Amino acid sequence: MFKPTLRRTVVAVAALCLSGAALAQQNVTRIIVPFAAGGPIDVTARVLAEGVKDELGTVIIENKPGAGGNIGSDYVAKAKPDGKTIGIATLASHAVNPWIYSQIPYDADKDFAAVTMMVNVPNVLVMNTLHAEKLGINSVEELIAYAKANPNKLNYGSGGNGSGGHLAGELFKKQAGIDIMHIPYNGGAPAQLALLSAEVDFTFDNLATAAPNINAGKLKALAVTTDERSDVLPDVPTVKESGLENFSVSTWWGLVAPANTPKEEIDKLNAAFSAAMKSEQAQERFANLLVTPAPNTPAEFDEFMREERTRYKQIVEDAGAQVD
Repeated sequence: MFKPTLRRTVVAVAALCLSGAALAQQNVTRIIVPFAAGGPIDVTARVLAEGVKDELGTVIIENKPGAGGNIGSDYVAKAKPDGKTIGIATLASHAVNPWIYSQIPYDADKDFAAVTMMVNVPNVLVMNTLHAEKLGINSVEELIAYAKANPNKLNYGSGGNGSGGHLAGELFKKQAGIDIMHIPYNGGAPAQLALLSAEVDFTFDNLATAAPNINAGKLKALAVTTDERSDVLPDVPTVKESGLENFSVSTWWGLVAPANTPKEEIDKLNAAFSAAMKSEQAQERFANLLVTPAPNTPAEFDEFMREERTRYKQIVEDAGAQVD
């Protein structure tokens, strides 16, 4: 049996250990990535987690994939609003999913506090190079002319109904005034394989995914979908430059916290992650990933997401896209 003095010592040590563990837990910031590990969203989150450790202490990544980003986003929405749990908001989870799912467990408008944009990635309109040569298509203008002369003969592939590639295709179809067929696949990789085998005529692919095959000459890039040309493909025009002045589509993701997170915590997170994105190390890593860092203020990111939701509501309605 412990002597009273020894017992008090043991209790005191235990209390110190517990308080130390609690303090350590308070100094941990979790970034919830609503997709599986290994993809560009996950990798960029890990690059930035390393870059903010001096300002925020320990930062860990937790992957909570499923339902197009809905599961991880819901986890963030319901987390304690103390600045210690933040998440990745994407085009899918915060602009498209509210319209393509009949029901999602969070409110993209009300359940989150914007922190900052992380990256903005162009999509690129690509064709199988040999197939494009066979059809005599070397530009967006020639693609539109061919489609108008051959209604419903051309098709485009995507990673599935409601995917970014699908909705970009529907926006293109509407603005160009052409009749083309959509062929959905079970993910971006099968859609790219279909394009490489000329099973489909063209796709709107993520630049980071398409670039290796463009550089290898297997795919022909007709245009990028953002407002400005890409530094990765400086000689490739934008869709806007090619005649569709209102066409603008990009894949983006950024950081959000639960609603009601104190402003001082949001400002602290914004400052830390914005500085990390501007660091030489992060810039080099992002360049290798073919993504462009785009930090902004919480108010700017919040407004951007709201505008994207409004825009994609109309695009989804025009496409008639539904997941369930």
